[in-house]
Amino acid sequence: MDVPPALLQFLGSLVAILALAGLAYWLKLGPAPQLTDETAARRAADYAVSGYEPVAIGLDRDGRAAVMRDAAGRILLLRPHGVHFAGRILTAAARVHRTDTELVIDTAEKRYGSVRLVLDDPAAWVRAIEAIQR
Repeated sequence: MDVPPALLQFLGSLVAILALAGLAYWLKLGPAPQLTDETAARRAADYAVSGYEPVAIGLDRDGRAAVMRDAAGRILLLRPHGVHFAGRILTAAARVHRTDTELVIDTAEKRYGSVRLVLDDPAAWVRAIEAIQR
């Protein structure tokens, strides 16, 4: 049986594409995660810090990040990390400032870095973060 070279090239390409798709799936690569609502933010918070129960949540308008406070006053910052969210409880070393459109929170951790959020009430979060700096 004589197989045309174009068909062999097509089949080889198809196998390579399927192998790459399988590798991406195995590595859990995919689109950036998004926080669609407060329920998703609560799940991500509990995943990042087991047992963390927020009483106030500030969701980025695009769902890229969130800042939240629990009943004890601890403030958790969530940002994308791969296909999940990473979270950090802010310490007194954290810094916050506002630009015209964004709230910028710097955790003071080199590996976590700073996060930019567009929130409905950024002033309240500035006050909350500044309160933990005292």
